Amino acid sequence: MGAATAGEIAVSVKNVGMKFGAVQAVKNASFDLPKGRFLTILGPSGSGKTTLLRMIAGFDRPTSGEIFISGRPVSAVPAHQRAIGMVFQKLALFPHMTAGENIAFPLKMRRHDARTIPEKVEKYLELVRLGGYGSRRIGELSGGQQQRVAIARALVFEPDLLLLDEPLAALDRKLREEMQLEFRRIQKELGVTTINVTHDQREALVVSDEVIVMNGGEIQQNARPIDAYRTPSNAFVANFIGVTNFIEGKVAALSTPAAVFDAHGMRLSGVAADPKLAIGGSCAGAIRAEQIRIAARGNGLVGLETVVDGHVLDCIFEGERVVYEIRVPGLGDALMRVFDHDPETHLQFSPGEEVCLGWNARDMHVFQK
Repeated sequence: MGAATAGEIAVSVKNVGMKFGAVQAVKNASFDLPKGRFLTILGPSGSGKTTLLRMIAGFDRPTSGEIFISGRPVSAVPAHQRAIGMVFQKLALFPHMTAGENIAFPLKMRRHDARTIPEKVEKYLELVRLGGYGSRRIGELSGGQQQRVAIARALVFEPDLLLLDEPLAALDRKLREEMQLEFRRIQKELGVTTINVTHDQREALVVSDEVIVMNGGEIQQNARPIDAYRTPSNAFVANFIGVTNFIEGKVAALSTPAAVFDAHGMRLSGVAADPKLAIGGSCAGAIRAEQIRIAARGNGLVGLETVVDGHVLDCIFEGERVVYEIRVPGLGDALMRVFDHDPETHLQFSPGEEVCLGWNARDMHVFQK
């Protein structure tokens, strides 16, 4: 994606910080979000992601830096004066109103022409696939249907920006995954600039055009989902997104983009993913569970650059994949997790069996330890 011009930037966060007493909740955060994009801010509890969203929404005022929405500084603008739609985990729908009345509420509060409101409500009911449900009370709707009403209510007045604060966290897994796809469809259909906050890595990868990963109040990486997953900027991102195995060692050689390190007497190769790597320094090679191949014997892994012997500790069938936990004596008894995504045709190994694991150097990212 090319650089956006100032007129195309929906949200610009410039060196923003937030302190609560002695606690620095957000530290020097900066990013630009082009119009029409879907950004997810991802991180563990306490990472600062919700505080950052609350500052963008206008609920908290930054203690440093500035936030611009459509080119205008907004730190001094109260939340109710910002053209922002919001959906939270607690949907805050009015139980005494029908679905249609809930959706109409922000239009009435903004004094829209009463004659146009029914048509707009019906349009947004259709958008969220609830056509014909406008007369139903909130208590008569399922959890997923209530989510759709909340989305329609947040969008009906055509805000400049849609903010989502873990709105799917309370749903069961199947419904949550369905609603992730719905959020994506609706956002694409309307083209509304959206910022979503979640700790759910799958959700971030599924719905987003861009992902910001936060930890300790700081932005760790701002990238496309595929880049955050495949080329993490540091060990925290590599560990937080997906299932990643880490092998500790000492850097033996560096020749951009390659890094060679010694781990428990074995020499391993990978991609130098950290500019702070130095020969002789401690490091950790990170490789994702699905990038490791498993076979009964080493000749089943021909063509892979690294092959090690292992001992199966556990085997977990998850339907679309088998998850193995494997002890690797040659790497200091490292415990490695491996995914087999073809359990129907691949041999399934049982606890206690001896196996071989293999991978390519390009799939291992080496970070400073």
